This record gives sequence, structure tokens and C-alpha cells, in this order.
Amino acid sequence: MATTQTSVSHVWPLGTTLDANGVLQLGGCDARELAREFGTPAYIVVEDDLRTRARRFLAAFAARTDDFEVHFASKSFPATAVLRLFAQEGLACDVASGGELHLALNAGFDPKKIHLHGNAKSEAELQMALDAGIGDIVVDNLVELERLERLIPSGARQRILLRIAPGVSPDTHPKISTGGPNTKFGFNPADAAVAIERAQRSDKLDLDGLHFHIGSQILDLAPFRAALEAVAQLGDFRTYNMGGGLGVAYTHEQSAPEIEEYVERKVGLMREILGQGKRIADEPGRALVAHSTVTLYTVESVKHNVVDYVAVDGGMSDNLRPMLYDARYEAMVVGRPQTPGTPVHLAGKHCESSDVIIADVDLPDPQPGDIVAVPVTGAYGHAMANNYNGQPRPPIVFVGDGHARTVVRRETYEDLTRRDL
Repeated sequence: MATTQTSVSHVWPLGTTLDANGVLQLGGCDARELAREFGTPAYIVVEDDLRTRARRFLAAFAARTDDFEVHFASKSFPATAVLRLFAQEGLACDVASGGELHLALNAGFDPKKIHLHGNAKSEAELQMALDAGIGDIVVDNLVELERLERLIPSGARQRILLRIAPGVSPDTHPKISTGGPNTKFGFNPADAAVAIERAQRSDKLDLDGLHFHIGSQILDLAPFRAALEAVAQLGDFRTYNMGGGLGVAYTHEQSAPEIEEYVERKVGLMREILGQGKRIADEPGRALVAHSTVTLYTVESVKHNVVDYVAVDGGMSDNLRPMLYDARYEAMVVGRPQTPGTPVHLAGKHCESSDVIIADVDLPDPQPGDIVAVPVTGAYGHAMANNYNGQPRPPIVFVGDGHARTVVRRETYEDLTRRDL
């Protein structure tokens, strides 16, 4: 059925519409048909949304500087199909563990475009990175610096960045603020000076530059100035990785900086504070993937307590963010006019009182069997999915041009015991 020009709010994937009957269309596919074919819960990923955002970031940097690299933060959506897509689009990749490094290599990233992060890298993970010949190892602390230098064979060199904690805390949730004065990530200024001197003296380490990451879900770009000014005091280098953390709108009331505004601010600060000729690396984070994905659920029960509870067949096993960060989402009942109703709690199926996906969400007359769609679940949904209460993790389904394909199958009960000995 041809879709109308009726669109939904800006939090839904690019190109999302409602058809003539008001049914949600994702990548040209009917959401109810997707739920029937692939079951629920399911992560529905609009492939064009991923590609469009990757291209916008690359174009925005290319229009403003000749020397840059855009990194996909693999932790946000560590699925092979997503990694492969971004490798095809020309992005680099940052990984924070041996497992993420394995995923990135398996997905086809050029090892030289892979960069290893982490505040507690094991000797095995460092060795894995050296064996793979990755681009940068982002060194987090003095212990790691010594360990890495010991592992590099005589006559070889490894390019590194030093992660700096600039003492800047942006306006975001405390649990995703990463650059303040008491963070677990990176060197404080005193230790940074020691690390710089040691690295520059080493015949095994090629200190290419400095890295900082002040937090995630950043909607106010102002703190990047203070962070870069602090890092600039440590010396002059070729490369500066300004982290990422560009926030996204999770509900229609929210807004976030445009990609071009974000890039203009960062490139402009680099030139103003550091001068011409510097190489900028950037980690957009969730801004590449969050809006690409909608999670579909089936309503299992409706319960009338002090507040009405609408319970679905997923919850904290497929989206842990509301329970960890009080993250706020919106939702719709697929195929039902979005007329105002009585606010309800959209609850999960798990044995925790905190397992509420959205508190006080306006859903019109939800009934058992309805399909509920929750947008902006591309970042950290699949990444944090778990098997609490023995719940198999959902499939990932790519949609585009009216076609749908599974790229990660749904787990089975047999998968839950597959590792048993």
C-alpha cells in the first residue's frame, strides 16, 4: 500500500511515515507485518538512516578540514552488520575490548582504522591489538604505558594517543560523564605530563597526539572549549581526538545540535586554540545509530492499579537504559490513531519493579495483542541486551526499500545452555 506524506516526529528513523490507514512504515515496511514475520521484541533498523548519518558526518568534516577521521564507537551498537555498513561507508572504528576488536576485524575494518580504548586493558588485549596491527592504542594510565612498551618487540613501534581527563563535566547524566576531575578514564594533568615525557623518550612508542572524551548525550556544545583549552596546555601534537558524545533527541519535545553545527564547533575550536594544520579525530557515538532503530513489542497484559500498567514481552533485557539512567522515550500503538489517552506505565516482563520502559506515556486504549513501537533504540539497546529471567535476546532486522532481512537471529532457549559443560 502506498504511504501518505504523513510523517512522524523527528525522533523516528529517517523516512518513517504512516500509511493511508495510519500504520507505521519503517524502511518501506509495515510495522505490523514486521512483528508478524520476525516476532517481538525485535530491533528494526532502517539501513538508510545509518548510511545517511555516516555520510553527513563525513561530508561535514570534509567541508571544513582536509585532515580528519570519523570513528564509529562500536560499543554503541556492536553488531557485525552495523560495523560492516560503517566500514563500507569509510568510517574508522573505536573499540574498547578484545571482543569489540574481534567484531571490528570480522566486519572488515582496515586494522589501521581501528583504535583501541579502555581504562583497564589486559595484557592479552594489548597483544591482540599489536598482532592485528591496529592504528592507535589510546593509552589510559601509567601502568598501561609500561605494559605496552614491554610488549612491543625490539625494533617495532606502535602509534599511541594519551587519553586526558581535562576536568570538564558537561550537562549530562553523571553515569555517562567521562571527563571530570574524578573520572576513572584517562590521565590527570600531572600524570599526563609524566606520560608524555616517557612516551616521547621511548623508541617503541610513537606519540601521535592526545585524546579526551568528556561525556555522552551532550546537547550543549559549550564545554568542548574548556576541555580543549585544558588539553592544549600539555604540548603541541599532530592529532587531537576530541571524543564525541553528540546527544540525540529521544522524545519529540527534545532537540539536539545538528551534525553540521557540531562539526563546525569542533573544527573551529581546533583552529582557534591549536592553530592550523592539526589532525582531528571524532567519535560521534550514539548520534550515528540511535535514531536508526525502533523496538517492536507485543502487549501481553493491561492492569489497572493506582496507575495503569501496560506490560509487553520485553523490557530491561532489551533496553536497560531507562533503569540505568532514567532515560526517557516515547512510544506508539501501531495502527491506532495517536489521540490523547490516559497516561500509562509501559512495563517490561521482568521480575524487577524498576522494569518500566516508559513511565507516564500517552498510549490510546492499549489492548493485549497490540504492537507497540519505541523509537531511538539503536544506541545501547542491543549493546546492553541481556538474558535476565532467561529471556532470549531479540533479533536485529534491517529494513530498506520495502524489504526486510534478519542480520542477527533471535536467541533460542537452547542458546541459553549452549556454553554449559
